[in-house]
Amino acid sequence: MNHGIAALLERARKARAELALPTDAKTEVRRDSRATVPRDPGIAASVEAAFDWIGAAQDRSTSRDGGIARHFSLITGWGASYPETSGYIVPTLLHGQPGRPVAAHRERARAVLNWLAAIQLPGGGFQGGMIGQTPVVPVTFNSGQILIGLASGVAEFGEPYRASMRAAADWLVSTQDTDGAWRKNPTPFAEAGEKTYETHVAWGLFEAARVDPDRGYGEAASRNIRWALTKQRPNGWFADNCLTDAARPLTHTIGYALRGVIEGYRSTGEPEFLDAALRTANGAMTALDPNGFLPGRLRPDWSGAVQWACLTGSVQIAHCWLMLFQITGDAKYRDAAKKANAYVRARVCVDGAPEVRGGVKGSFPVDGEYGQFEYLNWACKFFIDSNILEQEIGAPAARAGA
Repeated sequence: MNHGIAALLERARKARAELALPTDAKTEVRRDSRATVPRDPGIAASVEAAFDWIGAAQDRSTSRDGGIARHFSLITGWGASYPETSGYIVPTLLHGQPGRPVAAHRERARAVLNWLAAIQLPGGGFQGGMIGQTPVVPVTFNSGQILIGLASGVAEFGEPYRASMRAAADWLVSTQDTDGAWRKNPTPFAEAGEKTYETHVAWGLFEAARVDPDRGYGEAASRNIRWALTKQRPNGWFADNCLTDAARPLTHTIGYALRGVIEGYRSTGEPEFLDAALRTANGAMTALDPNGFLPGRLRPDWSGAVQWACLTGSVQIAHCWLMLFQITGDAKYRDAAKKANAYVRARVCVDGAPEVRGGVKGSFPVDGEYGQFEYLNWACKFFIDSNILEQEIGAPAARAGA
């Protein structure tokens, strides 16, 4: 078919699909399609609004259980609580916004932790998907993300969460293959096969090792990082690193893999881990536009594969660049992160209804492939983390090494 005709047919298809959307979704599609560059409201206002959105997601979760709603959809409304991401939102709540009271965030974190401990499965693992989804089976990745939260709960609150943390960490160690990979308990909500982004599970074990250092958690985590590096190409690319499309992985899962390797270096000091992280970070940087746009899917040569941004992945990778700036002092990482963060901030509303104020879309534009028409709780979490780290790095005390 002629390329021009195919493009016209695609535009016609999208126009028909837009007509069927609810009014709020149509409005957001049109807002995102404007040619004008949106205004960046700055870090402080954006982070404050994002924390408010997390609070709204906890209060309005349809399962009303103390967990945090997976999303707000412009088509179907609020979702049920999502154990996986509620878990790693806990340390974000406990850190809080610099210069702001933290008591309310601490109580929200405690409510999440109590809920997670209550839904832990026999054996120590946690389910995949949202509450109410089936099958309810223990899943490696979800358990590792919840472990990040449980470990922060032990560090902050002590013994009430230690048994739950140990059970989850022990289960992960017991289900790990000898080469460091996890193959036995995959999620039923993604394509089957090995996943190198499970370095983010290793991060959970490193966090558990910080508060329980003599139970082998750090050693198991390092085995997984070393296994993942067997999947890395010289240009930093990781194979088998996506939920659904290994040939064009999401920046979200690239961000997961990269963060896990960085945490491996931070925990062990192994030069091999830092070298691997730098190669991946440098590769991703070649895909960053000067305006901060990072394509939501990337090819093995680091070229963009789509015209939309996965905002989650953008801020995850920005956070990793900031961490690498802290480690290396190389300003290119800080500067790239600031561009990516500013791009996402300009696409976050700091006013309006609580359903969208401070929320971070899965994709920009909102009808992009990832989290289509949804504001995602994990996008909001990583947005907060990356912007706060940028703020802390820019503060005089941070520059002075205080």
